[in-house]
Amino acid sequence: MSMELMVWRENEPITREQAAQTYSLAQGTPPADTVVPEVAALAKEVPGHARLFAEHALIVMEPDDLDEISNRVFALARHHGLVCYDPQRHLVHNLAPLGVDPETQLHTGDGMLVTNPDLALVHDVLGTLSPQNPFAVLVTFGRHFIQVSPGYELEYKEGTIRSTMVPALEEVRRAFHEYAIGERGFLDRFHWSAR
Repeated sequence: MSMELMVWRENEPITREQAAQTYSLAQGTPPADTVVPEVAALAKEVPGHARLFAEHALIVMEPDDLDEISNRVFALARHHGLVCYDPQRHLVHNLAPLGVDPETQLHTGDGMLVTNPDLALVHDVLGTLSPQNPFAVLVTFGRHFIQVSPGYELEYKEGTIRSTMVPALEEVRRAFHEYAIGERGFLDRFHWSAR
């Protein structure tokens, strides 16, 4: 069964619900010969995977190449100034607002990899933790990371690995947000154990 991503232009960040509505409205749109230039440019970089429409493209992937192609499309969408909606995960990749370090990567247990993720995406990904998506991590390779697994075991590494149990998803989201924007208030709010 094939899976798809949709890319298009937006003037400002949108919610997952707005992206889902745009995706739904685009269903049944006829293909077009004249396409928004940024969308056409992205499509050229994923040959054989893009179906072009006047204002958007659908990037179609088979399960075997889903992780590789989707991670590439996330980066290409950012490069070309486009929003990317992942209807399978019900996640939208906006262009902003971003964290402080453009080298930070978001990894998930279900295979998603996004370099320099927008803050709303990080927030939404944390709500998808499950047996099918057993972790989410923000990592700045060679320096530090913050990671969470279902049950809200939070780990932080900067030199040594520390862990703690966090009582609620909103506290996890707050800690990840602080990490992304370069703050470390979460280190003082929780009792950490060294590993």
